Amino acid sequence: MAESRPPVIAVCGEALIDLVPTAPGSTTYDALPGGSPANTAVALARLGVPVTLLARFSADGFGQQLRDHLVANGVDLSRSVAASERSSLAIVSTAADGSAAYRFDLAGTADWQWTVEELAALPDSVVGVHAGSLALATPPGGAALEELLRRSRATATVSIDPNLRPGLLTATTSVDVERWIALADVLKVSSDDLALLHPGASPEGVARRWAAAGPGLVVVTLAGDGALAVVGDQVLHRPARSVTVVDTVAAGDTFTAGLLEELWRRGRLGGRLDGLTGEDAVAAVERGLQAAAVTCSRPGADPPYATEL
Repeated sequence: MAESRPPVIAVCGEALIDLVPTAPGSTTYDALPGGSPANTAVALARLGVPVTLLARFSADGFGQQLRDHLVANGVDLSRSVAASERSSLAIVSTAADGSAAYRFDLAGTADWQWTVEELAALPDSVVGVHAGSLALATPPGGAALEELLRRSRATATVSIDPNLRPGLLTATTSVDVERWIALADVLKVSSDDLALLHPGASPEGVARRWAAAGPGLVVVTLAGDGALAVVGDQVLHRPARSVTVVDTVAAGDTFTAGLLEELWRRGRLGGRLDGLTGEDAVAAVERGLQAAAVTCSRPGADPPYATEL
């Protein structure tokens, strides 16, 4: 009899290079692996979840650096694409409070050129599919990724993190959160996302409206105020962990990984979240906050291993 394999989470989207100042105010940079979906995949793998990353990798040196980093962290790349385009770059700056800001070099780069043919149907072993960030909003590939999410709903739980970047909300991007809500079973947004989408609106009010539109779980991270989750008619608040913040690079991505890891461990992934309880949601949010706090306590995109939690 064939040995059964543990269920897998598939993450879809960009793997790019972060150019990070070697010191505050420095004009020299370290080239470090990054990209929100890639960070989430690494964080899931470090937490012990089997994870495959659907990404397009350039043949340039940065593309090889990204591949090496992901493989070294246990991320499966068997469904990745060898791309002819160059790698995408994000130039990072950090403020005195550790918050990170980004500007991007993305024109004609590898991450956004997905075709439907490159995104074959996922195997039944995949119980969760996570996407979002730049890849879901950037044409032409964003539409192909959306189609993959739509097809995957038959057998997998769909998770979306819009992770909006203010400098990229232009006529060339396609941010339609209402459409993404119709696809998502898990929708995770930050308070910064909400401030862009609905300035001045109550996070709880927006989250309630979104939850009523379909997702089984809507989570809003509130920076130093923790997070809130909406499950059905329940609104659940959890406080942030006390931590000395070095920077917030990849904190949201790590939170998402912790959230999904807990749902995976509880056997909640694999379809709609109709039976999700408040207890499930609180445990998932707590795990996300716990993992994100570790990431905030050290520089760069360096999510924790399970043994550190």
